[in-house]
Amino acid sequence: MADWSFWLIAAGVAVTVELFIGTFYLLMIAIGLVFGALAAAIGLALPIQTMVAAIVGVAATIGLRRSRYGRMGTRVEAERDPNVNLDIGQTVTVPAWQDGVARVMYRGALWDVELDRTATGASAPAPGQYIIREVRGSRLIVAA
Repeated sequence: MADWSFWLIAAGVAVTVELFIGTFYLLMIAIGLVFGALAAAIGLALPIQTMVAAIVGVAATIGLRRSRYGRMGTRVEAERDPNVNLDIGQTVTVPAWQDGVARVMYRGALWDVELDRTATGASAPAPGQYIIREVRGSRLIVAA
């Protein structure tokens, strides 16, 4: 068998393993292996083929890591993420506050409501419309 066929078999194995893992990093290595096959097909020596495969694989991996797909693993707190919790950004009407907490009817249930002190400062809360900033269990953290 020719050198290029070994490179393509290795790329196929990497893609197959990638299907079971679910990240794109082995796919980037497979791209490097395909470039190694191309280097073999044009007749470059084995050390140069290996260098081409390594450089392309590492460059593709770094490119993936710097893209938005490589940063998707960064954790965002679910209680503050509007993509996870659709209540965030909705409004509630607080009829009265008692020691910085209140009870409101929201989505057909009673919820405890707490004022987000980081967003509003230390001022005394007033009744009115508030925007949900966070959900902690059965407690809504709201801001004006």
